[in-house]
Amino acid sequence: MNTPDDIPRARVSADVDQPDRIAFGLTFRQLAIIGSVGFTGWAVYRSAEYLLPLPVWLCAALLVGAVTIVVALGRRDGLPLDVWLRNAITLSRSPRTLAPGQPSSATSTTTTKPVVPAPLRPALTSLTASGVLTTSGSARLMLACGTANIHLRTSAEQAALLEGFGRMLNALTGPAQIVVAAHRHDLTPYAQAVVDAAPRLPHPALQAAADDYAAYLLELDDTRDPLRRQVLTVVTGEHSGEATSRALGGIGLAATVLDGPAVAAALAAAVDPFEPPVPGPRAVPGIPVTLRSNR
Repeated sequence: MNTPDDIPRARVSADVDQPDRIAFGLTFRQLAIIGSVGFTGWAVYRSAEYLLPLPVWLCAALLVGAVTIVVALGRRDGLPLDVWLRNAITLSRSPRTLAPGQPSSATSTTTTKPVVPAPLRPALTSLTASGVLTTSGSARLMLACGTANIHLRTSAEQAALLEGFGRMLNALTGPAQIVVAAHRHDLTPYAQAVVDAAPRLPHPALQAAADDYAAYLLELDDTRDPLRRQVLTVVTGEHSGEATSRALGGIGLAATVLDGPAVAAALAAAVDPFEPPVPGPRAVPGIPVTLRSNR
């Protein structure tokens, strides 16, 4: 059994998402804001310094400089203040009502322009039968991944797993997301499979035990909420799925690139995680449905 001193640890900085400091402890964004405002103010002063006395220019420079420093260095709601202001301006100019479809050109006899809903555009714009989904203008692939119990490994094995996972992360060429979710697991198909296989058992006692086990599964499904864990990895790029699958397989994790119906089922489960999944494959947008179920 590993002692606390033998367990490998990876030190991760708490400010891993912080941008690099370029000069004077400031980032490139902060230097660009202060430098552009300072250069513009200096150009305005040199071209129109004769219009106002020097004390007025100094007061204006102090006021503009203070506002610039607050915008460049300030933060609100976890965002840089300039980003927060840009988002606030964008939100103030966006429609207040979003609905599916296209806004209709309604006619009105009054001079007031009618208020029409704006189209609700989801983040996912397309999904192909091969499983390539497009969001924010980038092609992405979704992989279903297994898990590994690192606590049951030796110190050397744990270090190897961490090193392999780090190599996989360093090999990514774009943004990636790992989602671990818990969904309700329907035990009815398992109970039905046990009932169907019970008559083929060689002894009546085994058949009775199988029937009891099927009844136990149905009772467990009715009285409890069985859960199953789902691990999904979304990577950027149409050809990154196989490379990511091989990299995860190198550290003992089974990873499979999902096709279009499987991706549609995963997205539907993410939207409504409290309902059991619909049996059968999901229809992919743009692909004709060629099979109809009578159930």
